[in-house]
Amino acid sequence: MSKNSEWTQQAEISLGAALTTTSVGTGAATKRKTASNIEPITQVDSSVREELLKLVQRLFLTPGQALPKTVMFAASGAETGCTRVCAVTADLLAESVSGSVCLLEGNFRAPSLADMFGVDNHRGLADSLRQEGAIRGFATQVGRDNLWLLSSGSQPADCLNLLSGDRMKERLAELRSAFDYVLIDAPPLNSYADAMVFGRLADGVVLVLEANATRREAALRVAESLRSAKISVLGAVLNKRTFPIPSALYKRL
Repeated sequence: MSKNSEWTQQAEISLGAALTTTSVGTGAATKRKTASNIEPITQVDSSVREELLKLVQRLFLTPGQALPKTVMFAASGAETGCTRVCAVTADLLAESVSGSVCLLEGNFRAPSLADMFGVDNHRGLADSLRQEGAIRGFATQVGRDNLWLLSSGSQPADCLNLLSGDRMKERLAELRSAFDYVLIDAPPLNSYADAMVFGRLADGVVLVLEANATRREAALRVAESLRSAKISVLGAVLNKRTFPIPSALYKRL
């Protein structure tokens, strides 16, 4: 059994993903990067989009289920590609529905979504928590008519205190009212407490695991801590899967 297949089974069985486990390959092509070395959303490999479209359909569009509207994407550690997975999922969801989608950047520590979509990050979530005004006024329309980005905004001095207050609850309630779907890109769960704050305000979390890198024990600890906090684990994404043969042939096996 390959490591990728083994990891997928572990994610399904051990994490108990209620809705879906999705494997996302890296693809073979070398992508153009922005000046800050962040891959633009328009340059994502077609095979990655295809796999994440399955996640969108299973998570948000399956008939006959009580479907989540506000979902946090989080990883156990850094460098798993969680931000890209969340961003592409939001873009595909906006493509698949007529309702509005807001991509919320909850990662104040290493913000990158504004660069990914080619917009400024001078006004966003942090500013909305310190200033008055409708929440839509702090968001930027990106790419599609129904896709919005609420970036991290001005760097706050004390992230956790800013996020833990009643103001954050009020602002997220506004987001739920203003948009049909809210997808939250959270910082790593094993590094900061910020992600747990977002998790408690969301309908559930999708864990992003890195193939051949995220240790099974670490993923299990994260899943257990989420459940202990009464945060629902909706599914798992196995990211950065590699193909020993070209992906076009891989699909035919």
